[in-house]
Amino acid sequence: MKAIRLRSPGGLDNLQLVDMESPKDPGPGEIRVRLHASSLNYHDYGVASRPGWQADGRIPMSDGAGVVEAVGTGVTDVATGDSVVSCFFPTWADGPATIADFATVPGDGVDGFAREAVTLPATAFTRAPKGFSHAEAATLTTAGLTAWRALVVDGGLKAGDTVLVLGTGGVSIFALQIAKAMGATVVVTSSSDEKLERVRGLGADHTINYRQDPEWGRRVWDWTGGRGVDHVIEVGGPGTLPQSIAAVRVGGHIALIGVLTGYAGPVPTGPFMLKQARLQGLIVGSRREQQDFVRGIEAIGLKPVIDRSFPLGDLAEAFRLQGSGAHFGKICLDIRA
Repeated sequence: MKAIRLRSPGGLDNLQLVDMESPKDPGPGEIRVRLHASSLNYHDYGVASRPGWQADGRIPMSDGAGVVEAVGTGVTDVATGDSVVSCFFPTWADGPATIADFATVPGDGVDGFAREAVTLPATAFTRAPKGFSHAEAATLTTAGLTAWRALVVDGGLKAGDTVLVLGTGGVSIFALQIAKAMGATVVVTSSSDEKLERVRGLGADHTINYRQDPEWGRRVWDWTGGRGVDHVIEVGGPGTLPQSIAAVRVGGHIALIGVLTGYAGPVPTGPFMLKQARLQGLIVGSRREQQDFVRGIEAIGLKPVIDRSFPLGDLAEAFRLQGSGAHFGKICLDIRA
């Protein structure tokens, strides 16, 4: 079967399409999945693009969706022919977060889904939403579940809330769609007027070009009549956090999801303390939360926004598009032979 391996010392030019043995038949508690699609995340981009990040030969990609080809003994929640989607943390079944590293994450600590088939424990997957293509399902593992956990699980989102979404990448677009479907008002920031026009088409109630207005946190505060937003989807990190603090209401919730502006930086602790807001870091979610998300998707009728799909052998080009920031929503990988 075909697969992509990341060769030492890493970097996009060292992503190689290779032939490898097909996976073994499933043992007790396992399933074999014929993979059809994956989707790109900035975590995957970091693994692939930074020299020295991974040992020689790692198969990248944390997201995988496909069809169950065979089922081992003891597996009862999926059957041959079912459409399934992978879990970011295969060993985190339920309950509060207990994992603080990427040792078990596909495409990072273990081999991922840039390959045509895989045999894994059945608990490494959930069923995919009814009516979803494999590409659509593959967007849920990381980006979709992150947005769901930030707003619904951790944030307790309810109708009438106000949400600030930073940017138009995969997590941000999911957050916009989830918030609107659940009756919230949404503000979106971007540096592109064209992208802001597109998010208005998805239901955004207010948009701000942050390059034209660097004090966008104050703009959001004023737009809410001096109340501030209930939730912030913070994907930028230290470079955007001060403005997110300016925008959030007293007692509001900031979900710290991304580090696009770096891994460390100053935090305006005084204003943050006065806001008495909750700043919560998170990395994706549990298998149980993914199952709840799938049911939620089917209830609200959400459909992911996919910018473009690339064949398996063009993974490096897909990552280059992601690195350029020119995409809107998710970039997918077509794994079908």
